[in-house]
Amino acid sequence: MLGRRLVPRLVARGHEVTATTTGAGKVGLLERLGARAVVMDGLDAMSVGEAVGTARPDVIVHQMTAISGKPDIRHMDRWFAVTNRLRTEGTDHLLAAAEATGVAHVVAQSYGGWNGIQEGGWIKTEDEPTDPMTGTAAEPVMTAIRHVEESVTKAGGVALRYGAFYGDGALDSQLALLRKRQLPLVGRGTGYCSWIHLDDAASATVLALEQRATGVYDIVDDEPAPAAQWLPYLAECVDAKPPMRVPAWLARLLAGEVAVAMMTRGRGFSNAKAKRELGWELRYPSWREGFRNEEFSA
Repeated sequence: MLGRRLVPRLVARGHEVTATTTGAGKVGLLERLGARAVVMDGLDAMSVGEAVGTARPDVIVHQMTAISGKPDIRHMDRWFAVTNRLRTEGTDHLLAAAEATGVAHVVAQSYGGWNGIQEGGWIKTEDEPTDPMTGTAAEPVMTAIRHVEESVTKAGGVALRYGAFYGDGALDSQLALLRKRQLPLVGRGTGYCSWIHLDDAASATVLALEQRATGVYDIVDDEPAPAAQWLPYLAECVDAKPPMRVPAWLARLLAGEVAVAMMTRGRGFSNAKAKRELGWELRYPSWREGFRNEEFSA
């Protein structure tokens, strides 16, 4: 999702881009976007080493994920199984290849949507950790995110905590559930989420790359909001019926503890650091205008 927005921006700014894909079927797409395309297995150290060694890049941008199919929050550990490996093993392979070839900088994808530490205020900064979600199906996901942040920043790179993506079909599977009224509000919907349009995520990534940013940055819009606000609004934007509301105890039985945590206790994130230090300006400062202007597929 993000790569398709990011590659053309980098090319337009004069960068030579080598873009990786896991299968030959996407080589043509990457070439049309202006990149040199390479088939690479992010979980194979030799494949990663060969790709990096051949490209000899100045910067590596680590956006490897494998999130597809129908959302399965109840079994998030299974849903994110390959992505978790890409964020642990894959990150290690990239950092080893970077060190071996003298790559000067690494930019990596992290996540900061609803997963701020579940204590204190509702809006978190980079100085506060993500929640470990101990004992839930999200624990392996949060462990993998923490691995990305710690290992990449230790190597002098930057980890970008992107909010929940929308744009370019990023919400198609969720919208299908919403239209069927299978994406309900849980409890009072007090849990916060931070959103980010893919165009704004891409522009922040370019800035972090070109400015050789280090540390952790929250790449989210200006308006973290509780589910009770954004979910009914999203339904309205796609001409769906208002979401049903279910009590937390029933949602826990049907969808698991992670779904309840997201909808009732989730913490959003602040973008103040990214705007201040990177000079980042958003096309869509709020999900309200972003959702309203998006051409969601039916």
